[in-house]
Amino acid sequence: MNRFGLSALLAVTLTAVLAAPATADTGQVPCPARLPAGATCYGGQDANGAFYAFAIPADWNGSLVVHAHGGPDLAAPTADRPAEDLDRWAVAVHEGYALAGSSYRRGGYGTRMGAADTEHARELFARRFGEPRKTFLHGQSWGGNVAAKTIEAYDSFDAALLTNGVLAGGSRGYDYRVDLRVVYQYYCRNHPRPDEPQYPLWMGLRADSTLTGAGLRARLQECTGYQSPPAERSAPQQRNLDDILAVTRIPESTLASHLTFATFTFRDIVHHRLGGRNPFGNRGVRYTGSHDDAALNAGVERFSPTPSAARDLSYDSDPTGAVSIPVVTVHAIGDPTAFVEHESAYRASRVGAGTAEHLVQAFTTETEHSALSDAEYAAALRALVTWESTGRKPTPASIAADCPAADAKYGTGCFFDPAYQPAPYSAHVYPRPGGTRWPAMTAQQERLWERLGRVGIAH
Repeated sequence: MNRFGLSALLAVTLTAVLAAPATADTGQVPCPARLPAGATCYGGQDANGAFYAFAIPADWNGSLVVHAHGGPDLAAPTADRPAEDLDRWAVAVHEGYALAGSSYRRGGYGTRMGAADTEHARELFARRFGEPRKTFLHGQSWGGNVAAKTIEAYDSFDAALLTNGVLAGGSRGYDYRVDLRVVYQYYCRNHPRPDEPQYPLWMGLRADSTLTGAGLRARLQECTGYQSPPAERSAPQQRNLDDILAVTRIPESTLASHLTFATFTFRDIVHHRLGGRNPFGNRGVRYTGSHDDAALNAGVERFSPTPSAARDLSYDSDPTGAVSIPVVTVHAIGDPTAFVEHESAYRASRVGAGTAEHLVQAFTTETEHSALSDAEYAAALRALVTWESTGRKPTPASIAADCPAADAKYGTGCFFDPAYQPAPYSAHVYPRPGGTRWPAMTAQQERLWERLGRVGIAH
């Protein structure tokens, strides 16, 4: 049997193979629709419980792209996640690369957990098909954070592409959702309601609450009328909505999703990952933009993080910048979920670590978070690969100039803005004065933390 073993493997359905008991056996499965004709796909479940999937094009160039997905998904992992990622990121396979991805071993937050499972997917691919000629890492959204930690923790990758990444890390990357949680409650008073059990808002939600996503959206609608045309909102609803959006600087289009994260994912972080400890703070923040800032600042709930919780969240997720391989980031300027200023925070970490020369950041005029143009992914990947193989560092202008050649293949458009530079992170997200945020650990501090046996957020 040749190295791919295509003819000797049983063709079975993706769900059946990936729902098998936890082993590292890799079976052939049907490929998703967007993959090129002739591609071959494989899947399985590893010993930790993570599902994984691989795709190999018929004209494989011998190199591998490993994808780190976003989220985090709060439900238990399934076979569908890595299969969907093969379909969603089919551009890598169309470019001639094999593609690998993991569901991660469990639902819920855990950046280093995601990094370990991403690395394990790479190991499983290499074990099954041999070491690739080159191995590249791609992370999107929270997967950008996972990928940023992966390349700091493992030396298995030759270069990395991070797109629309949550690159400020957990210790400050969710500050705007902390602000939303408290500002929303100040105006709406229904999360929790006065007649429901009360809890500190940094929890997101009490551990035993039965509130659902639909129930939360109903409360948001009750308070703001966000699902109704403006003409059908009451005057109090419109004022509540205007104040919440103006103060938090969150777009109306993603208000519900941000509040969902600040409710259910915060509950996961606090109760399931940090043993009930608080990693968040807003003490000293002065909120502005409402119809009555003085009343808002006097009445909004305030709290400071528990130092050990802030430290553990920082250890788990904050980039140290200790990266020596080429890294290209691409971010939509109008990203309504992971604001483009995350890139300023990431650059600051790289400057602080003395590794900024290994970083190129490009920006597009798009306004979506979940996906960019396929032509842009292809152009960025081509620039990254050329940089890694020749040492010729690209620029935002050179990536933009090369994008039309990729668009001739994909026809999805090129929207790079080579002149754009994001504002500092603090320009979009209220800074935490007075030391209410644990500073990101250096790589040396992380190594010491590991020697002391601390693992931050449990796997």
